[in-house]
Amino acid sequence: MADREEQRSLLDGDDEDEEEDEGSRHLSPLCDPRHLLHRILVLVFMCFLGFGSYFCYDNPAALQTQVIQDMSLNTASFMQLYAWYSWPNVFLCFLGGFLLDRVFGIRLGTVIFALFVLIGQIIFAAGALANHFWLMNVGRFVFGIGGESLAVAQNTYAVNWFKGKELNLVFGLQLSMARLGSTVNMNVIGWVYGRIQSLTGSAGHSTLGITLMIAASTCLFSLTCALVLGFLDRRAEKILKKEQGRTGEVIKLTDVKDFPFSLWLIFIICVAYYVAIFPFIGLGQVFFIEKFSFTTVQARAINSIVYIISAPASPLLGFLVDRTGRNVLWVMLAVVTTLLSHMMLAFTFWNPWIAMCLLGLSYSLLACALWPMVAFVVPEHQLGTAYGFMQSIQNLGLAVMSMAAGSILDNKGYLFLEVFFIACLCMALLAVVLLYLYDYHTEGELNLSASTRAERLKSEGVQRVHRETVEDREHLKPLSPFGLRNRYLSRLGVQMPDHCSPHLSSLAYRSLLK
Repeated sequence: MADREEQRSLLDGDDEDEEEDEGSRHLSPLCDPRHLLHRILVLVFMCFLGFGSYFCYDNPAALQTQVIQDMSLNTASFMQLYAWYSWPNVFLCFLGGFLLDRVFGIRLGTVIFALFVLIGQIIFAAGALANHFWLMNVGRFVFGIGGESLAVAQNTYAVNWFKGKELNLVFGLQLSMARLGSTVNMNVIGWVYGRIQSLTGSAGHSTLGITLMIAASTCLFSLTCALVLGFLDRRAEKILKKEQGRTGEVIKLTDVKDFPFSLWLIFIICVAYYVAIFPFIGLGQVFFIEKFSFTTVQARAINSIVYIISAPASPLLGFLVDRTGRNVLWVMLAVVTTLLSHMMLAFTFWNPWIAMCLLGLSYSLLACALWPMVAFVVPEHQLGTAYGFMQSIQNLGLAVMSMAAGSILDNKGYLFLEVFFIACLCMALLAVVLLYLYDYHTEGELNLSASTRAERLKSEGVQRVHRETVEDREHLKPLSPFGLRNRYLSRLGVQMPDHCSPHLSSLAYRSLLK
């Protein structure tokens, strides 16, 4: 009787599944998760998920003069706004993927991190309205808690929806949209401040606070995208009967002791290079006004050119690096070009648009060539730890160097600040040279051409298949009489000792007879 009821319930379940499949077949292409049009709709919300975060991250850079004047700050205090963003990410880079996988899930986790971004920006604006700089720092800290982890969630959604299809293009579009958010901020938020100033009749911390509160609307828009994405992903899970996406990160701090020397050199390059990029952009507006006599509008435009160039260049340069290989040489070219750009800005009065355009290209090239190298020097099970550690020390370096850059500018001026950036880039160049020599000495694959790298991977795959075939043949060998007896007894329900497993090898069997 029980068997009949179980069979009936199974049949009913099959009927329900067939009804669901039949219903999903009649969905329009825009509503069907299997169709390209629906994935494009998801991609739109996915790209705008991080728009608010990137728009508001560089609010201080776009309003550098206004923030310093309205809040009565020096440059060192101003740069604390970037340092407080980086501090939480020294630790959260290790925890973000874990929280998304094991605690919140991708949908709830994305909404929570988007909420942190929105709340952090509101606190930041409220600090300006109340004329409390410490409250603005608190807002940047909360904003930082959500910012980097929201990027991890965005990448997880991309893998979940586009893996095996258009994933590389999707990552390029997401990066381009992020750079678009930064570019719009650089060129629009100052105009918004001016309009509010003309309406209120005066500048001051209230005008600054209202401007930053308006900027928070972009974070609200991103939160809305997170909610819509969660709904669409939940709906697709029911229709396609799939599991929630996971980050795939496996974080084990004990893996750090096994990191190779080449990976530590990559870490040094990462920190030494990026501390010459982001703090410079954060302080660049006043630099162009003072040295090159630019207007405020011109200074904002040239300060944003790095992001403008990066938006279309990143996918193209990534494709170029994929096709050619030679990652170390590309990284070396990027560092040398960035070094030349800073030297032009520091020691010449040439048109700064030339140096900034070179800086934008080299910045995009380094990102395409440097970050993938991690996967070439560590095994797959250590990738989560390696990338988490790389992001962690990058944020630590940015937090410390941002405050150092502000102090140098207050005490020595822009020329000494540029010399400081040039010194950091020289350190990065030295690390690149060491990495090239070490990779050449150890016959690594960091600087192999794409074709040679593919041949090596193919040969390794053939060897792995041969090894697995040999192991399978070992398993197919007939059992000894001893093994057959144990398997028969175990199937009868007899509890066998661990050392009498029916899967013992012949070597273990001989050892038992001694």
